[in-house]
Amino acid sequence: MSAAPGSDAREDDRRAAPAGSAAATQNIATAITAVSERATLLVREEIELAKAEVAEKAAKLAKGAVVGIAAGVFILTALFFVLIGFAWLLYYELPIGNAFTYFWGFFAMALILVVLGVIAGLIAARVVKKGSPPVPSMAIEEAKKIRETVSAGVDGDGHAGAAGRGES
Repeated sequence: MSAAPGSDAREDDRRAAPAGSAAATQNIATAITAVSERATLLVREEIELAKAEVAEKAAKLAKGAVVGIAAGVFILTALFFVLIGFAWLLYYELPIGNAFTYFWGFFAMALILVVLGVIAGLIAARVVKKGSPPVPSMAIEEAKKIRETVSAGVDGDGHAGAAGRGES
């Protein structure tokens, strides 16, 4: 049986088609691998950005804490002397006791300090509750932008959306 004219050309096309589809599959696999590697690199870079940002904020907090502690030592020493002076002043001005009952001035000063300490503690608790831990806000913002960009390019069915097809 002889083949119909032109059937040899069809067989050649069929033999060439698998080779062409294999090349197309190879190109798609290469593209997917490249996208996967770039996405992995992007995620790693975002993690490094977050680490760097948190480390920078923690370093600033540590420096501020050290300076604050030094300032606190000086203020505490000055406050100690001021409080002793106020205690003696209260003793002098209080109409209680005699020359040996100067301790009433110290008790009055202690009472004033307890009231001020309670007020300061309540204010500090309120401020601490409002404060937030160091958050890598720049890295989070970048991750949101990347997610929006990627999801804008793909619609719900997994097909390229208008941005992916070049439509407007």
